[in-house]
Amino acid sequence: MSDGILVLNAGSSSIKFAVYADAADGPVEAAHGLIEDIGGAKPHFVAKAPDGAKLHEALPESEPKYDHARALGDLLAWLGAHPELPTPRAVGHRVVHGGTRYSAPVRVDADVRSELERYVPLAPLHQPHNLAGIDAIRALNPELPQVACFDTAFHRTQPELARLFALPAQYRNEGVQRYGFHGLSYEYVAGRLPGLIGARGQGKVIVAHLGNGASMCAIEDGRSVASTMGFTAVEGLPMGTRTGSIDPGVLLYLMDAHGMGPKQLTDLLYKRSGLLGLSGVSNDMRTLLASDVPEAKLAVDYFCYRIARELGSLAAALGGLDALVFTGGIGEHAAPVRAQVCAQAAWLGIAFDPAANAADAPVITTASSRVTVAVVPTDEEGVIARHARRLTLG
Repeated sequence: MSDGILVLNAGSSSIKFAVYADAADGPVEAAHGLIEDIGGAKPHFVAKAPDGAKLHEALPESEPKYDHARALGDLLAWLGAHPELPTPRAVGHRVVHGGTRYSAPVRVDADVRSELERYVPLAPLHQPHNLAGIDAIRALNPELPQVACFDTAFHRTQPELARLFALPAQYRNEGVQRYGFHGLSYEYVAGRLPGLIGARGQGKVIVAHLGNGASMCAIEDGRSVASTMGFTAVEGLPMGTRTGSIDPGVLLYLMDAHGMGPKQLTDLLYKRSGLLGLSGVSNDMRTLLASDVPEAKLAVDYFCYRIARELGSLAAALGGLDALVFTGGIGEHAAPVRAQVCAQAAWLGIAFDPAANAADAPVITTASSRVTVAVVPTDEEGVIARHARRLTLG
């Protein structure tokens, strides 16, 4: 039995988790898994080894209500029954919003927990569930140290002009500004890039985190300069089911012409739009790329068009471009999307290598390319584990 770190990403009806052993040169993953349909009729708990081999699977009873506390109690009990796995001595949480106060991970105490509650209105679809994970662990084991790692923190280095909306100061003072998200992914990629591609990785870089949630970030010398997501995680690129950027006048029209209120608009913007809305087929890029339905191609083309358009905007914010990085589920695995984006961005000096792209190689441009294009698998859980270790285990 060894000391370990438990990493949690708690959503409304699921908890993603990973368990790390505390090694001398940093945390090493020992297991990962998912507990889903929390609060539903058919909860499902599965744990796997790093190589994907199944370690455990269970279908917990849904009555009494299977909530976050019961789910995490099952997780801790399972870990306790397997001495060959690390024993959690600290827990690291992905927390979507750190507001204007938190620019780095922080150990959670009563004051921090209270402060994080204040940010629920800024991220009502995510923050309450992140906090539910923190509260459940505290109830199960009050002595277990907990660390909050924020998706917004990486972007706190952005200049004021990049964070502003053209609104009266009253709203700015309430916290209405651009925050940016996916910061844990960007932090990981920014840290890895110089070792992968050399000096260009420390220069002017744009990272495209493309998955069911998608965003892009302009990074210079490892620091966030600008991002496509703003006040919420619905701005910017179209996503699996989210619209991405939309003229606010459209929302006013929908309110006036269709009588939509906040709940209906939230459902439309977050759950019925994006790739799903455009295609009418699926929010899954793999399904869309395999489909011969014209609307599926339309959704893919629009997704790539918006990426290429934001690429130009972020390159302008940087004043140039040394490297473009694809990460996230789509960025790492959808070679046709990378090819289409790079073709539209050839004007930036990208000399694309089709064979390297088809092989999901780490670098998909030729040696003569003015801009290096890389494919870097992200590791948000590993980032959280390292922060939790540093703040609790030393």
